Amino acid sequence: MPAFSESTLQSESVVRVLDRLYSVSEEIDPDIVSHAKKEAQNRGKATDSGVADLLGKAFLPVSREMGRLLYILARTQNSRTIVEFGTSFGISTIFLASALRDNGGGLVITSELNAEKVKAARFNLHEASLSELVEIREGDALTTLRETESTVDLLFLDGWKDAYLPVLKLIEPHLRHGSLVIADDLDIYPDVLKPYLDYVRHPKSGYISVEVPLGDRIEVSLLP
Repeated sequence: MPAFSESTLQSESVVRVLDRLYSVSEEIDPDIVSHAKKEAQNRGKATDSGVADLLGKAFLPVSREMGRLLYILARTQNSRTIVEFGTSFGISTIFLASALRDNGGGLVITSELNAEKVKAARFNLHEASLSELVEIREGDALTTLRETESTVDLLFLDGWKDAYLPVLKLIEPHLRHGSLVIADDLDIYPDVLKPYLDYVRHPKSGYISVEVPLGDRIEVSLLP
């Protein structure tokens, strides 16, 4: 049997940080999200960005299964440049950066609007010993991600749902043949996500796209 090296996901620093973040998320997110949903109904807001002020302390993490899938896809594809929309506290970023570490290096360019989350994500990535593989851009993704010059191997969409399609179109000129676009949380505000899904699923868009029933459901789209 050949000898295999340990995955970065199995390293002590990554395991420790992920365990801590998931533990805190499981403790505080349910109440925050429940309150935000009720307030969204009261305000008549049809998307998560409409109650952004109420979700500032919520982790809203990808599941561990989703994180491992991100890692697997980035490894299999041998990604070197990954763009992420929606850093939050850096949980998904840790999975993506771990893949880059095991691919031999690269950069995750990730955008986050909330300044406190940016600060926390930087701390978490430092604690996971992955900081050198990540560039966090603070602000509106449609502004911060405009200066993307590298060829993008993988785009992960996990921010406000009404921005998925605009962010994709912003990054699209930088995608290569074989790039992957992964959109999380199809179950959340499905009406808002309809234009995005209609776009990536349309034959003329150029993508081969499939829904995966994992977590809150994801859409995986390949640019052939």
